[in-house]
Amino acid sequence: MVMRRENMISEIQKPNIVWDLVIIGGGASGLGAAVEAATRGMKTLLLEQDDFTKGTSSRSTKLVHGGVRYLSQGNISLVFQALRERGLMRQNAPHLVEIQPFIIPTYKWWLKLYYTLGLTVYNLMAGRLGLGRSLAYSKKESLKYIPTLRKEHLTGGVVYYDGQFDDARYGINLCQTFVEYGGTAINYMKVIGLNKEGGKITGVSTVDEETGKRFDINAKRVINATGVFVDDIIKMDRPDSRDLICVSQGVHLVFDKKFLPKESAILIPKTVDGRILFVVPWYNKVVIGTTDVQKETAELEPRALDEEVDFILETAGRFLSAAPKRSDVKSVFAGLRSLAAPTKAGKKTKEISRGHKIYTSKSGLVTIVGGKWTTYRQIGEDVVDVVSKVLSFPIKKSVTRDLPIHGWKTNRDLNDALSFYGSDAENILALIEDDKDLASYLSQDLGIIKAQVIWAARNEMARTVEDVLARRTRALFLDAKESVRMAPEVAQILAKELDFDIKWEENQVEKFKVLASGYML
Repeated sequence: MVMRRENMISEIQKPNIVWDLVIIGGGASGLGAAVEAATRGMKTLLLEQDDFTKGTSSRSTKLVHGGVRYLSQGNISLVFQALRERGLMRQNAPHLVEIQPFIIPTYKWWLKLYYTLGLTVYNLMAGRLGLGRSLAYSKKESLKYIPTLRKEHLTGGVVYYDGQFDDARYGINLCQTFVEYGGTAINYMKVIGLNKEGGKITGVSTVDEETGKRFDINAKRVINATGVFVDDIIKMDRPDSRDLICVSQGVHLVFDKKFLPKESAILIPKTVDGRILFVVPWYNKVVIGTTDVQKETAELEPRALDEEVDFILETAGRFLSAAPKRSDVKSVFAGLRSLAAPTKAGKKTKEISRGHKIYTSKSGLVTIVGGKWTTYRQIGEDVVDVVSKVLSFPIKKSVTRDLPIHGWKTNRDLNDALSFYGSDAENILALIEDDKDLASYLSQDLGIIKAQVIWAARNEMARTVEDVLARRTRALFLDAKESVRMAPEVAQILAKELDFDIKWEENQVEKFKVLASGYML
């Protein structure tokens, strides 16, 4: 089935249909569970209240990693699991997951030995799925790979290797994979209630956010994979239930490439609050983050706090020869982490495990709590294993460890602006063959052309200007002002493609301007 929203809506309108599984939430965990279920023969429906990966899953540090910090915390099992899954992501989506060298700069002689030993253990834990050896670098070698490091008192550095990816693009490709295996996925379809008979959940009530139409959907099992909103769904089931999660916010700042002109990234191993900070090259820009601030409530569009921005600028400035300033920031984005609520009072969010937990209520609601992008596949396998035990027909064994993700293609050319589409790049070029104007740039600086908007609308279920500029391309996250400049032309192309009127077009531009203002300093 082609991934078009009208096709998906028609699927849920078929009479007397009972889904094996309804998954609420279109982020990493929900999409991972959806692919797992569909490839194991379950008739599966995924519902997302906004756009796929709108929340936390498009706002990560863009790393596929085992978690150096988790190793220092002694969370060995999570590191083993994440390192294995890191290798599988690289294997199954080579068009999106790159090997990224990191250098930890050292300003005391003994730290070089300390980090070399620790990172050698980290690499050995990855086994055959390792990405490269850790080595100690001299001061000269460190500056060769990162010439913008602060030179005063620098003794050298330690190189190690992790993975880097485009989180939102990975999510879209997962959704396409799910659909190719017979799944049905609908964005802008909000679950407003859980339906029950005899105390057991029998389905969900939903509303189409585009049309206002309501649907009652029957299902044998429902999975709550809504990330920071899991407690909202749980309270539809049990209004008096305690909160299962706490929410922490992480902020990232995006800068021009001049702050990190070569391909190596920096890991700052210990900030003043005891965290680590990453300085990572991404799409010819530099992403610096992240913070960890506890939040009282979850929201779809969180905003960076001034103290978070100042913290990142101050910390980066202590390690870079030219300290970045607020005026250098191209975009600032905030994401919320869903963490299992600590059992001990006073435990800080940075100390809470990023491992996942699965709960099943008496009514049959299955809820995923916690987790991280790197382990999305294992989360999906675990939750489908839980569900399969209560269904009345045999479920196939998991095949996702070796399952190529939609767009799979090796030997990615990073100089090709369409390379992150993988095998789909050929189809985008075919659009241009039919209409040469589609090769015209919407943004030459970001390498975005008109054909990408058409492709997003026809094949990736983009419904709004935000969908195109925030997640199908990453313009909003790379350069907020440039994305605002592009918005009117994107709205015009999208309106024509989706058959919307001029009023819709104008409204979209205004909505996007308001949204983008929160990504600027």
